[in-house]
Formats: sequence, structure tokens, C-alpha cells
Amino acid sequence: MEDQAGKYNIKAVSKLLGIHPGTLRAWERRYQLIQPVRNDAGHRLYTDEQLKVLKWIINKVDNGFTISQAVELLDKHDYQEVMEEETANYNQIGKLKKDLLSSLLKFNETKSNELLDQAFGVFSTEKVVINILGGILADVGDKWEKKEITTAHEHFVTSFLRTKIGMVFHNLPVNGLLPKVICVCGPEERHEIGLLIFTFFLKRRGYETIYLGSGIPEDDVFLVVNEVEPKMIIISCTMSEYLKNTMQLAENLHNHFPYLSVGVGGHAIKGLYTTDDLKYNSFFVGDSEEEWTKWLKEKL
Repeated sequence: MEDQAGKYNIKAVSKLLGIHPGTLRAWERRYQLIQPVRNDAGHRLYTDEQLKVLKWIINKVDNGFTISQAVELLDKHDYQEVMEEETANYNQIGKLKKDLLSSLLKFNETKSNELLDQAFGVFSTEKVVINILGGILADVGDKWEKKEITTAHEHFVTSFLRTKIGMVFHNLPVNGLLPKVICVCGPEERHEIGLLIFTFFLKRRGYETIYLGSGIPEDDVFLVVNEVEPKMIIISCTMSEYLKNTMQLAENLHNHFPYLSVGVGGHAIKGLYTTDDLKYNSFFVGDSEEEWTKWLKEKL
């Protein structure tokens, strides 16, 4: 039975799922999709189960269904079936990610390709790239920093990921109505897999991206911005020793190009999320798909 205790207000749900509150209200009115409880002030409060149902619906829409088709599919399930499906998917993704990482750390490229083919056969391209390959990237970075794996392991895994992600996103279509975005690593930063994953996230949504990668001097970044006139620029920083120069580049771009939305992401940025400096807070794109979606909606 569904837990009737509402825990999340509409603002929290919007942030967690990366969906505008107005869209949630429209779905509620038109499709009677979710009927959140109300507190004494009349504000909506969503339960954990309702949050999972909304996530299930959004996943269907992200995979090509219209909202009405997704609701029709939901009508053929009960809540318990939806919860079980979400749990099963989560567990399967976790197992594939664990098996693929283990295979890569054994330098077994043949087995790794077989596991990756299996993942693409079961899940959407976006889920494989962001949740499985992105998750492996984070795990490898942590293991390398803790000296649990060698530099050879880290280089082999990142080379494998770079090749696979590059093969995927170069064939994605572009929506000419969406703004251009430049993606570049921070000064001296050489780790670019995280930036590739974010670039895929953008291209999957139709954004025209100019991927510059690593090793680009600051003067060259300014020249490209002048020539391309993008709406946004995303800067990635993985290693903490390059963070200061990365944030300085972001600030310089923000000051020089008032029309430009500047975003900064990457493993090294996490320690600054709690900073009281609102100037820097506005740069942070987050470190999850939901946070990326929210940042884009705020900047466009």
C-alpha cells in the first residue's frame, strides 16, 4: 500500500527530477497522474512512491514516449509493479556497472565490449553513458586518488571510455533552434571523460556543441567564444590543483562576455558547492543528470 505521508514539496520534486513545477501541475490537472496530499497551508506534498512514479514517467518520456503514452502505460500497471520495475532496473544497472568495471580493471577489452553491448541492448543510450560509464568514471577516479589502482589501470579505463563515448555522441542530431555550447577543460586539466559525458548529455538533447577538450590556452578559448558567439560555455576540472585557474577562467569569461552563461563542473568542484560566494555558486552545473537539467533550465 502506498505511504500517504507527504515528504517533498513541489520545489523539492522539481529539483530532484529536473522538471518545472508548472509541468507537474499541468500533468496533475490534465492526466490526474499524481494526487499529492496537501498540508495545512494547501501546499502539495509528494510521497516517496509518488516520486518514483514521476521518475518512471519522465524516464519513458526521455526514451521517446509522449506524456499521454507514458500515462497510458502507467494505467496498465499498478504502483507496486512500477516500484518493482524501477528497483529491478536500478539493480541491473548496478550489476552491469560493477561487472564492466571489474573487467576493465583486468584489462579484458573483449569481455568489456561484450558487457557494454549487453548494456546498450537493455537500456537507453543515455542511461548507459551517464549512469554506467559515468559511474565507472567516478569510481575509477576515487580508486586512483586512494591509490587502490595504478596509473596504468586509470589510463586504460579512461581510454576505453573516451573511445566508446566519442563513437556515440558524434552521430547525434542537432536542433538548430537550440543555442550553441562550447565544452572545454580548465587550464592544464587533462582529464576529459567527464566533459565528454556532459557533452553527450547536451548533444542528446539537440544542443550544437563545440567540443574543445583539453590543452586549450585561455587566449584561444576567448578567440573561439568571439568567433562562435555561443550561449553557454562549460568548463570541466577534475584535479583539485587546477581548480583555482579554472575558476579564474570562468570569472574572466563571465566578466568579458555578459551574455554568456558560464558553467563549471567536474570532480574538483564538489568541495566548493557549499561556498558562500554566490558569484561562484552560479557557475556550478552540479554532478547529476537532475542537477544538469535544472542548471540548463535556469540559464536558458
